[in-house]
Amino acid sequence: MGTRNRIEITLCALMLGVSGSVPVHADVITDWNQTACDVVAKVGPGAPGHRMMAIVQIAVFEAVNSIDPRYVSYMPRGTAAPGASVDAAVAASNRRVLAALMPGEVVAIEAAYEAAVKKIPDGPSKVDGIVVGERAAAQLLARAASDGATGPDNYQWQTTPGRYVPTVVPAVPTWPRRTPWIMERASQFRPAPPPELASDIWARDLQEVRTLGAKNSTVRTVAQTEIARFWEETRPLVYYPVLRAVAQMPGRSVPQNARFYAAAAMATDDALVAVFDAKYAYNFWRPITALRIEHMAGGSKSEADPTWTPFITTPLHPEYPCAHCVSSGAIGAIIREELRGQPSPRLSSTSPTAPGVVREWDTVDAFMDEVRMARIYDGVHFRNSTVVGNQIGMSVGTLVQQRFARPSVP
Repeated sequence: MGTRNRIEITLCALMLGVSGSVPVHADVITDWNQTACDVVAKVGPGAPGHRMMAIVQIAVFEAVNSIDPRYVSYMPRGTAAPGASVDAAVAASNRRVLAALMPGEVVAIEAAYEAAVKKIPDGPSKVDGIVVGERAAAQLLARAASDGATGPDNYQWQTTPGRYVPTVVPAVPTWPRRTPWIMERASQFRPAPPPELASDIWARDLQEVRTLGAKNSTVRTVAQTEIARFWEETRPLVYYPVLRAVAQMPGRSVPQNARFYAAAAMATDDALVAVFDAKYAYNFWRPITALRIEHMAGGSKSEADPTWTPFITTPLHPEYPCAHCVSSGAIGAIIREELRGQPSPRLSSTSPTAPGVVREWDTVDAFMDEVRMARIYDGVHFRNSTVVGNQIGMSVGTLVQQRFARPSVP
């Protein structure tokens, strides 16, 4: 099947404490990416952390590209800085963006920054690198301030006058109004509506999640349960390790990896803009709602099961399409396009929701398939939604690879 699971508890993993991820030492881009993931993890689950990582990684790319201009810049390029320290620029851009977005973590951010710049020899190259990094960070932070993510919350519940509904505002209702990085508009990849309740697809999907996704399922295997538990995690820290096997391939340069991580971050964030546009356009119900209400499913009646409970807590936003599957699709497409037909290295990741477990995949498809199935095993998504979500993510990832930071013309 190409997907292996092994238990691996190492002293280094225990020392990390924040994310439990396996430490890497590929280059300055990867090392700082791990630091950023650990800091951003404190914001909690869901889309906001992925937006933060996009701001971080694109700032890093712009800083590196100012020093070694191999690609067309995303932001207006400032004064070129040949000879500036790349390591100093990467440290400074990370520090500036992370401190602005996560001010409560400034002590940890400053400690990481001081440790990094202490290793760089003093002199004009170091000073210039810090200036370049801070300038790139300032550009990205200025863009982020007006991207619509923090606009007014105007979510409206779908109900009838006088009828009570839970009054917690669902996740990121402003995301459909955000300015995407590469997409022309949030609705660019909006899919067709979810299946009609009278369809065979709906009847199939409902029955599948009823049996496989229930908290007390007797059908879900031990291996499937482990996958479900692993992918309960949604923060960037579960996704970026998947990129590191590619970043560590022989012959790759710091500018290549700066672009690679930026493309992946941009694609994931744009894909989440696309998926929340669709979620709030269709407002499709979650399994826990559908299975507790009697209704016609396909050609027969689905009896209400008032006690049905999913394996994990249902996320606080509409079901269709699957956001986890959008993220994995975006990451998968970025990796596939990056490899350009080369065999994939063995991909892997860890997850705080499955401590000590390292999941591995021999192919990009195996990685994406596992994420799709995990959300059914979790009891929070229907199969059709996982397929559609994955397709959206791959479409966005391919678009980003085609349009973002093409090689500069000599």
